[in-house]
Amino acid sequence: MAELHALVLAGGRGSRMGGVDKGLQALDGRPLALHVIERLAPQAAQVLISANRNLDVYAALGHTVLPDPPGLEFAGPLAGMLAGLQAIPDDAWLLTAPCDSPHLPPDLARRLLAAAQPHGLAFARATREHPTHALLHARLRGTLAAHLESGGRAVLRWMTSLPHGIARFDDEAAFANLNHPADLHG
Repeated sequence: MAELHALVLAGGRGSRMGGVDKGLQALDGRPLALHVIERLAPQAAQVLISANRNLDVYAALGHTVLPDPPGLEFAGPLAGMLAGLQAIPDDAWLLTAPCDSPHLPPDLARRLLAAAQPHGLAFARATREHPTHALLHARLRGTLAAHLESGGRAVLRWMTSLPHGIARFDDEAAFANLNHPADLHG
């Protein structure tokens, strides 16, 4: 079995939420990030959190918190993915999911791994692509670092520029992002 680590992507500015730290917003009385952690934990040996603010609050959730690499603070999900890849062993995989996707499928890791094995990279697709719901092998560190250093920020553009697999899912709702305050109350 492949060594697999999970990373909750919570390092953004929360601009669609009025600048609040999205991962710490309450859904059913608990932080969004905690919902995602609970979905990922059974699928991985370790859960990490990518965050750039409120590091102590995220650490209180009981997992290692990784800020974006120096010079790439708030550079988007790829910066968080790079921090995660830098924190895992050379022969391991990194399962990623954004902090605002609390309904992840319980077999996300298994299905992504099946699609990623020949390539070192796969992302989810339901009715559309979900590139932040991905599985990346640690060997992609250098490629991702070079992409970020050259100014690249688009997740799907980077992923599709490499050999990759796609794990297909039937339930688009499993990947729904809660991007607006109203999403948390309705």
